[in-house]
Amino acid sequence: ILLLNRCMSSGGTKRKVPPGWEEKVSKTTKRKYYFNPYTKESQWSVPTEPAGEVCRCWHILVKHEKSRNPSSWRETKVTRSKAEAVKLAAQMLNEVNSQPTTEARRDRFAEIARVQSDCSSAKKGGDLGRWVAGQMQPAFERAAFALEVDQLSGLVHTDSGVHIILRTG
Repeated sequence: ILLLNRCMSSGGTKRKVPPGWEEKVSKTTKRKYYFNPYTKESQWSVPTEPAGEVCRCWHILVKHEKSRNPSSWRETKVTRSKAEAVKLAAQMLNEVNSQPTTEARRDRFAEIARVQSDCSSAKKGGDLGRWVAGQMQPAFERAAFALEVDQLSGLVHTDSGVHIILRTG
């Protein structure tokens, strides 16, 4: 039987293939398999993790009036200038960097994110979870992938606003 081009769990419901994977059909066995174009590996079972270079990070976003969507969970309309956003983000970055240990920096980062970040990830201390290359804005990705785990970025400018990134995985 030729399998349809979709993933089925044991219960028969659709399950999405994680980002980056390609679903293919074997010419020999006519069975569906999954190909990771980044590692050139294939497998029969449905993958559970994204393909490609994976990153996990937390971030603090400070929006300004020229941000692509100048509103947030904190403010219906963000009116601060870009210069004010940069100044505010720099103060937050200095506060996090002033902490004496990695653990203290992580804790302070999450505290600031929960209260001051303009991203909805603020509820989770700025945690964006795991994502793969190609899912974020280019400047954000370049900065995040350049960091080592537990390293803090400088100020990162994107169309969304000014970010501070802490790589956590």
